[in-house]
Amino acid sequence: MTHALLVIDVQESFRARPLWATNSNPDLVTNVARLVDAARAAGDQVIWVVHSEPGTGGVFDPENGYVRVFDELKPADGEPLLVKTVHNAFTSTNLQHLLTVAGVRSITVSGLRTEQCVETTARVASDLGYDVTFAVDATATHPIPHPDAPADQTVEELLADPRTLSAEDVVARTVYALAGRFATVKTVAEIVEA
Repeated sequence: MTHALLVIDVQESFRARPLWATNSNPDLVTNVARLVDAARAAGDQVIWVVHSEPGTGGVFDPENGYVRVFDELKPADGEPLLVKTVHNAFTSTNLQHLLTVAGVRSITVSGLRTEQCVETTARVASDLGYDVTFAVDATATHPIPHPDAPADQTVEELLADPRTLSAEDVVARTVYALAGRFATVKTVAEIVEA
């Protein structure tokens, strides 16, 4: 096995937040499922990653029950489920060990959030020498507030603020930052049909 699919933070924690209403990709679950099915059919390793913030009391605190893969997507028997506590999927998990033992040299990354955990994982993977494919339409994100915006602003206030970076702009910036530097950016159709 020389290839693996990483499904990063596609977890109920995100749907439990009001910000989920601004999700940039309504086809996220369908597209991730297509990648998972294709990876399994090809005999590639599928690795699931969730983000956890123990003791915070929020939606990423495992005590609240949201730190689990979306109900529509389920890891199959033998597919690792890693729990991370930082943005990238390598630093606080045994991901690199799993990939090395399996002989994996190339990975496809997908998940939430496009510019945060998925992009950060892609960058770290590239630095570690992996050939990285960024499945752009199997990622999703949300608008990002201006750094000076109040931390407690509502979704409506976020969307009304002209300084807010739109989700579409976030995705475009990520593509510009990764393409040709850290990853090959492809759509799910391009990956599945290859």
